[in-house]
Amino acid sequence: MYQLNDLLALMARLRDPQHGCPWDVKQSYASIVPHTLEEAYEVADAIEREAFDELPGELGDLLFQVVYYSQLAKEEGRFDFAAVVDGITRKLVRRHPHVFPDGDLYGPLDQPRLNEAEVKQRWEAIKAEERAERSAAPQQLSLLDDVPNVLPALSRAKKLQGRAARVGFDWSDALPVLDSVREELDEVLEAMSENDPHAIAEEIGDLLFSATNLARHLKVDPEAALRAANGKFERRFRFIEQALREAGRPIENCTLDELDALWGEAKKNEKQRGGC
Repeated sequence: MYQLNDLLALMARLRDPQHGCPWDVKQSYASIVPHTLEEAYEVADAIEREAFDELPGELGDLLFQVVYYSQLAKEEGRFDFAAVVDGITRKLVRRHPHVFPDGDLYGPLDQPRLNEAEVKQRWEAIKAEERAERSAAPQQLSLLDDVPNVLPALSRAKKLQGRAARVGFDWSDALPVLDSVREELDEVLEAMSENDPHAIAEEIGDLLFSATNLARHLKVDPEAALRAANGKFERRFRFIEQALREAGRPIENCTLDELDALWGEAKKNEKQRGGC
């Protein structure tokens, strides 16, 4: 069975300027990023579908992305895969003093257990210290500094809101957030009445941000919820297409009322099967 060192050797061979793969040789950090994001979503998709037989392959694809970046960095004399492993291990040992109190990965396992709230409090305090250490100007530090810009918009909105909530900038419960969603929807309607495209786009953004905040208060991951809604839409639309295909009718020739009736039938079938 191949081991990690074999994968590292394979990557080096693919990147060999003379004997490697032409496609791999011409890649850069930036050109690989879209593939990394795609592989991460494919891991999430396999888990959501509980396709655990596919998961090793998807995790392998994701691991290969890390190996790829490490090889690029090694060629430039920046770091290598070993430095990546060392860095993440050191960071996790440092962030779990309740498990590794003396900073020893292989220390004794007889430490007192903390509850989840205490663990989270320590974790956030340590991360704050790390942000301060990385900053050349601590007085300019923000809780939002290390929220990645490249996160999907819904996920980033949730993370920004969560960071602000740590210092009390948050509603106490979900009901005021629901009022905020209604208020933002009214503002969308007002922008529509004024036929102002810029204002409409801005208010739609505010509405989505408020809806994300509502999801956060209700302990719902907005990204996962939207993926589930996408899947539901896809299933129902495919039902419509199949029904029309069996009837020998092109979908383009149907009225909206006819399509809506089939949509209702799709919903009814899902409920009968115990779906959403």
